[in-house]
Amino acid sequence: MIPPFLSIFILVALFASLALADDFKTNDGNEYQNATVTRVEADGIVVRTKRSITKLYFAELPKDVQERFHYDPQKAAAAQDAAVRQTEELNKANKQAEELEKQRNAASKEQQAQSVQLQAKYNNIQALTDQLSDLQRQEQNLLVRIGQAEKAETDARRRWISAQGGTQYSAPEEANLAPLRGNLENVREEKQRSKNAA
Repeated sequence: MIPPFLSIFILVALFASLALADDFKTNDGNEYQNATVTRVEADGIVVRTKRSITKLYFAELPKDVQERFHYDPQKAAAAQDAAVRQTEELNKANKQAEELEKQRNAASKEQQAQSVQLQAKYNNIQALTDQLSDLQRQEQNLLVRIGQAEKAETDARRRWISAQGGTQYSAPEEANLAPLRGNLENVREEKQRSKNAA
């Protein structure tokens, strides 16, 4: 034997499930059988069937269904206006977010371009610095060689004067004096161009 309390509970649950499951037919002939109303909104009801979850708008439902769920056209219009405003605000926020993202991307590209330009300038300065150092070494080397050639020339002249002989070279560096001086002049000109370029 079933206790009276349990039998009442079973009957209430049975009637509740029967009351929740309903058949709905829209004004254009679509039928939703054994549909359970999951939510009532200002402009319609959301029903669940075995196949889908669908929102049925009160405007497409018969008058008796509208009255049963307390449809108020003014509240529905206000809810619809609020939904439209919310959608517009969401679209506006999305557009602002897209614009901000575009600006960020443009700033990032500009920063990358500036970084590339700075690196190129740094590389150019480094190359000019290296070239200037090399020219400085060449200049020092040529000055040493010119000094050696001038000394050899001076020594040769002294010997020549003292021997009263003909012109002769006593050291090979003496013969290179004119080309060395020309090279020195070229190096100094190149150094000046490098300094001006830097």
